[in-house]
Order: sequence, then structure tokens, then C-alpha cells
Amino acid sequence: MNDDTSVRRHEISDDPSRLDAARIHHWLSTDAYWALGRTREQQDLMIAGSLNFGAYDPASGEQAAYARVVTDRASFAWICDVYVDREARGQGLGTRLVTAVRDELAPLGVRRFLLATKDAHGVYAKLGFTPLAEPEMWMALQIG
Repeated sequence: MNDDTSVRRHEISDDPSRLDAARIHHWLSTDAYWALGRTREQQDLMIAGSLNFGAYDPASGEQAAYARVVTDRASFAWICDVYVDREARGQGLGTRLVTAVRDELAPLGVRRFLLATKDAHGVYAKLGFTPLAEPEMWMALQIG
């Protein structure tokens, strides 16, 4: 069922004890273009150093989606590793997950949310994300 009620049944939580780290690692290291080949050790360190959100099926408790946020919880948040299980896609769950991230951090004063995507611009545009206004101001350092 792909209506809004099927999406609403997933519970979104930032409780780290609920994360299925093995499942998250499998999803990202085998099916996410930006994380292919990521080791379990790397993933566990990333989880430990970030604010993490999961979406869970209330009937089974099984994790259906994941998002990781690197943030100071005061002014800035980098949303990354957003992943929805293939069986749960097309229901708006990813949109709900990123909305939950925004709604939890905005009251703390976070005003700048960034993310990078090759293929989901339309999904994030629905939430108000736009291309960088002045990309020439931004720089990156990539090692390796």
C-alpha cells in the first residue's frame, strides 16, 4: 500500500539504541553510490560521531530507513547517508525522515542544513533545499 497511511505507520526515532548497525552498513556499503565498499568499522565510527535517525516498522520493529547528521546542534547540520530500504521506497518515507531531522534541529537554532546528492534533487527541493546560492564561496579538501 503506497498511500500516506502506510508511510505514517513508520515511527521515526533518534534513539541510537534502536539502530540496526549491521543493516545500515549493508545498505550503504552495497547499494548507496556514495558509500560502496565502506567498512563496518568506518560505519560504526560514523554512527558514533553523529546524530542518527531511523524509521521503524511498528509491527516488526524492523528498520526501514536511515539518515545520519553531522551537526553542532546550534547552527549547522550536514545531512548524509539518507537511505530508504528498497521495499519501502516510493512512499515518501525519505521525505518524512529528512523533515524529522529539520524539525528536531531547527528549534535549537540550526539555520543551515546542507546535503549532497546526485539523483534526488526533486525529493529535497520539496523540502526547500536549493542549489548553493554562491557555490564559488565553498571549498572542499578531499584526501585519498
